[in-house]
Amino acid sequence: MQRCFWCNESNPVYVAYHDTEWGVPQFDDRYLFEMLVLESFQAGLSWECILNKREHFRRAFSNFDPEIIQNYDTETVERLMQDTGIVRNRRKILAAICNAAVFLDIIAEHGSFLAYLKTFWDGVIRMETGKTHSDLSDTLSKDLQQRGMKFVGTTILYAYLQAIGIVNSHEPDCFLHGTLSTPSTPFSP
Repeated sequence: MQRCFWCNESNPVYVAYHDTEWGVPQFDDRYLFEMLVLESFQAGLSWECILNKREHFRRAFSNFDPEIIQNYDTETVERLMQDTGIVRNRRKILAAICNAAVFLDIIAEHGSFLAYLKTFWDGVIRMETGKTHSDLSDTLSKDLQQRGMKFVGTTILYAYLQAIGIVNSHEPDCFLHGTLSTPSTPFSP
């Protein structure tokens, strides 16, 4: 079975992510926030590195509950800076806290993060390969930055849109290329 070139087939967690989660529409608010945090931590690193630490990130970041994360204090930040199971980058940790508050503001304004996304997105899953950004990721990035989010540049947002299934980027040789998955429950390895 042929997969996208980036999928390390010797890593079962990565294979499961590629085969069952990446490009599959998943729009639960908690999942959307989790992927936003993970994608922001991925900046400058490999996705495989982040994926391998995902379960530890879940524990360290209160199962990605934005209500809890928005209230993290200096002591919590220092605890996270000592946690070897996550990426210990102070700017990214502080961004996760800031982004949690903005994420909740967006939900309060729109009813859900998906409803917010639909103010930019027509609801049609895009089938695209070979891109690192798009008009959608450019526009979304600009709006989120204006709202105060950090680590949400257009490349990060494009990877986010791929991860949550708005953009399906399975390569032409991949067995999943051209398939449109139906929304599912969040992936759990």
